Amino acid sequence: MKTSFLLIFTSLLFQIIGLSIITASSNVTCIQRERRSLLVFKQTLTDTSNLLSTWSGVECCHWQGIGCDRLNGHVVKLDLRSLNFSRRLVGKLSPSLQNLKHLRYLDLSVNQFSGSIPEFMGSFKHLEYLNLTHSGLSGVVPHHLGNLSRLQYLDLSHGPLMDDLDRRISYGYDIGAPRPVIDDLGWVSSLRSLRHLDLSYMSLEHIDWFHPINMLPSLLTLNLASCDVNIPSVKVVNFTSLNSLDLSSNLINSTIPVWLSNLTGLMHLNFELNHFHGKIPDFMGMFSALASIDLSTNSFETLMPDTLFNLSSLIHMDLSGNKFSGPIPVNLGLLLRLEDLALGDNQLSGNITLSLGELSKLKTLDLSENSLVGVLSQTHFTKLKNLNCLMLSDNSLALNFSSRWRAPFQLQVLYASSVNIGPQFPKWLQTQTNLQRLDLSNSGISDTIPEWFENILSHILDLDLSYNHIGGKLPRFHFKSSAQILDGISLKLNSNKFEGSLANFPENLLILDLSDNLLSGHVPQTDGAMSPSLQVVNLSKNRFTGNIPVHLCNVLSIQLLDLSQNKFSGRLPGCLGNLTNLQVINLANNTITGVVPSSLGSLIQLNSLHLHNNRIEGGIPLSLQNLTRLVTMDLGKNMLMCDIPFWIGEKLSDLRILNLESNKFTGKIPLQLCKLHALQYLSLAHNNIIGTIPHCFGNLSGMITSSNWITFGSMQTYDENILVSTKGRQQSYTRTVLRFFISIDLSNNNIVGELPDALMYLLGLKSLNLSGNLLKGHIPVIIGNLKQLESLDLSMNNLSGRIPQSLGSLTFLSYLNLSFNDLYGRVPAGNQLQTLDDPTIYEGNNGLCGPPVLRSCNEDDVRDNHVGKNEGQDDTEDLWFYTGMGPGFFVGFVGLLGSLHFITRWRLVYFGTLENVYSWLTLSILLNLGHLRRKLFK
Repeated sequence: MKTSFLLIFTSLLFQIIGLSIITASSNVTCIQRERRSLLVFKQTLTDTSNLLSTWSGVECCHWQGIGCDRLNGHVVKLDLRSLNFSRRLVGKLSPSLQNLKHLRYLDLSVNQFSGSIPEFMGSFKHLEYLNLTHSGLSGVVPHHLGNLSRLQYLDLSHGPLMDDLDRRISYGYDIGAPRPVIDDLGWVSSLRSLRHLDLSYMSLEHIDWFHPINMLPSLLTLNLASCDVNIPSVKVVNFTSLNSLDLSSNLINSTIPVWLSNLTGLMHLNFELNHFHGKIPDFMGMFSALASIDLSTNSFETLMPDTLFNLSSLIHMDLSGNKFSGPIPVNLGLLLRLEDLALGDNQLSGNITLSLGELSKLKTLDLSENSLVGVLSQTHFTKLKNLNCLMLSDNSLALNFSSRWRAPFQLQVLYASSVNIGPQFPKWLQTQTNLQRLDLSNSGISDTIPEWFENILSHILDLDLSYNHIGGKLPRFHFKSSAQILDGISLKLNSNKFEGSLANFPENLLILDLSDNLLSGHVPQTDGAMSPSLQVVNLSKNRFTGNIPVHLCNVLSIQLLDLSQNKFSGRLPGCLGNLTNLQVINLANNTITGVVPSSLGSLIQLNSLHLHNNRIEGGIPLSLQNLTRLVTMDLGKNMLMCDIPFWIGEKLSDLRILNLESNKFTGKIPLQLCKLHALQYLSLAHNNIIGTIPHCFGNLSGMITSSNWITFGSMQTYDENILVSTKGRQQSYTRTVLRFFISIDLSNNNIVGELPDALMYLLGLKSLNLSGNLLKGHIPVIIGNLKQLESLDLSMNNLSGRIPQSLGSLTFLSYLNLSFNDLYGRVPAGNQLQTLDDPTIYEGNNGLCGPPVLRSCNEDDVRDNHVGKNEGQDDTEDLWFYTGMGPGFFVGFVGLLGSLHFITRWRLVYFGTLENVYSWLTLSILLNLGHLRRKLFK
C-alpha cells in the first residue's frame, strides 16, 4: 500500500496510453531493419527460461514484448521485464538496439544484463518510458539521458521488489548485485516533461539533488527512498504539481520542511525511517487531497497531532514508532475513508475513543505498544465489518465481549499479547475461520483448548499462546493447507500447563516451542520431509524421557535445538554433527552420559553450546576448535578431565562466556586464554587446577567495560541463560543480565602465588571469586579500582597483611567474604563497608579488630593500621630511592668529568691536589714500612 499504489497506477497509465498507439495485429508489417537488430540483440543473450521463444519468423510485431506503431510498423515498445528473479535474461545490451530509433517505451527491469548503461540510450528522442530497475546494469549513469526531452517516466531504482527478504533470495534476488552509480544529477533538469522519477536505493550522498529536480515543473511522483539525501533549507519549490513524495529511509535529521506547504495537491507522503522531529506543522492539516501519510519510525515527541485527524481524504495513516503522547484524538471518527491506521509503539495513554467504531472501512488497526488503558467492548467494533488485522498487544487493555456476540468482521491477524482476555478462550473467536496469525500470549487464559479451536488451526501460520495457564492435553495438529506447506508454521505454546505426551510431531513447522510445560514421555518421530523448513525446536523444561531423539538429526534445517531441563539419558548421538545449520544447542540439566562426540566440530555455525549439568566424561575433543563462531561454551557440572585445552584461547576468539566449573580439569590455566578479548564470563571453579593466576589476565579487554552486548547471529529470539555463582549463591542469568555481567570465578582449586595486580585493571568486573585456593601475599592496594564490583570472595586462602583502605570506596559492593585468611589490623571504614556488618565475613582472621569484628582495637592495632595505610606508599618510596641511586651517581660523575674538561683552573687544582695526596700517601707508606722493618730486625 502506501505510495506504491500511485506508482503502480502511474505505470499502468503509461502502458494503457501505449496500447492506443502500439499493436501487434496482423495488419502491421515489421520494419525489417529493426527486426534484424532485435535478432542480433537476441543472439547476445542467454535465455534459459525461453522468454524470447517467440522471437522468430518474419513478423516481429507478433513477438513477445514487442509493440509496433499501427500506422508505420516501427517498433515503439520493447518490454523485457521478467516476472521474477529466477527467470532473467543474461548478457550484454547489443549496440544494434540503437537502430530502434522510434522507441517510446523501454523496460529492461528485473534481468541480469552486464556492463554499463549504454550512452546510445540518450539517442532515443521519442522515448517516454524508461525502466532499468534491477536490470543488472552498472557503471555511472550516462548524462546523455538528459537528451530524452520527451521522457515522462524514469525508474533507475534498486530497492526491494518484495516485502519478504528471504523470499527475494529464494527467487534468486542478489542483494549485492551490480547497480548503476549517479555522480551528478544536473542532466535531470533537462527532462522537462518528466512526471515520474524513481531513484530509490541509489546513493545521492554529497550530490545536489534538490536544484535539478526543482526544475521539473511537471513532476508528479518523486521517490528518493534510501538515497542518503538531506533536506535543503529553502522555503519555496517549483515542483508544486507533485502528488507523491517518498523520502523514507534516509535518516534525515530535521523538522518538517517549510517548502512542503507548497505541495497543496499532495496525495501520498512517506517520511518513514528518518529522524524528523519537532511539531507537526499546522499546514499539513490543509492537504485536503492527502490519501496516504507515513511518519513512522521518526523522533517526534509531541502530543498526538489533532490536525492530521481532520484530513477526511486519508486512507492510510502510519504514525508508529515515535513518541507521540496523550490520548487518541476524539475526531478520529471523522476519517470515514480510513482503511489502515497504525499508531503502535508510541506513548499514547488514556481510553480508546468510541469514535473508533465509526471507521466502517477500516481494515488494519495497530494500537500496540502504548500505555492505553480501559475496556474495549463490542461497541468499538460493531461497524468495523472490513477489519482483517487487529493489533492491541502490550497495553493495559481488556476485551469485554458478550459470550453471544458475533463479530461482524473476519480477522486474518489478531495480536493481543498482554491484553486481559481470560480466564476462558473468547467464544467470538470460533467464528474467525480465516485467522492466520494469532497472538494471545500472557492474556490471563487459564482454560483448556476448546474443541472448536481446531477449526482455527486449519489455516493458522503463526500461533502464540505462551505465558498463560492453559492446561489439559495438546490438540492434534494437522497443518496441511497450501499456505501452511509453503510458508511454514510458528507454534509457540510455551510456559503453560499442558500435560501428557506429545501425540504427534506437527508437520510443516518453522518454529516449535513447547518449553516450560508438564509434557512427558518420548518425543515422537519426525524427519526432514515432514518439516523441511523447521528452524527452532524448543522442548526444554518438561519431563520428556528416553534418549536424545536421533530422528531430529534428519531435520537438517534446524538452527536452534533446546532439550534442556528434561530427563533425557543415554549418550550424545554423533549424528548431531549432521545439523550443520545449528546456531544454538542446549542439552543442559539432563542425565546424558558418555563423551562429547568429535562430530560436533562440524557445527561451524554454532554460537551457543550448553551441556551443563550432565554426566559427560572424557576430554574436550580437539575438533571443537573448528567452532570459531562460538560465543558461549557451557560445559560445567560434568566429569570432564585432563588439562584445559590451550586452543580455546587461540581458536575461539569470539567467546564471551566460558564455563568449565565443577569438573575434574587439572594442570595450569593456559596462558592462551588471555587472547579471548571478548570474554565477559569465566568460571573454572571446583576443579583441580594448579599454578598461578596468569598476569596476562589484564589483557582481557572484554572485562574492562560493562556495556558489551551478547548477540547470537540470526537467533536473536533465543534467550541465552547460564547458572552463575555470585554473592554467595547460584542464580540463573538470562541474556538481559548477561550482557552487562562481567565475572571471574576460579574458586575451589589449588591455585598458588599472589593475587596479581593485573586483575585490578579489569574495571568492568562485577563479581570476583578466588576463594578456596592457596593464594598468599597482600590484597592489592589498588583493589579500589574495581568501581563496578558487587561481589568479592577471597575467603579460605593464605592472604596476609591489612585490608586495603580503598576497599571502602567500592560503592556497589553488596557481598564480601574475606574469612579464613591471615589478615590483621583494623577493618577499614567506608560508606558501603558499614552496610556489610556480618562479622562472619571476617572470621578466621585472628588479627582483625574493629567493627563488625568483636575484638576491639588497641594502640598497637591503631599504629599498625596507620602504618598499613601508608605501607604501599612507603614500599613505593623505597623502590624509587634505590632505583634513583644508580642514575644519580652516574650523572654526578659525568658532571665532574665535564667540569674538569672545560674549566682549566679547576683541572689544575684538582690534579695538583691529587698529586699532593698521592705524594703524601706514598711517603707515609714508605716511612711506616721502614719503621716496621726496624722493629722486626732488632
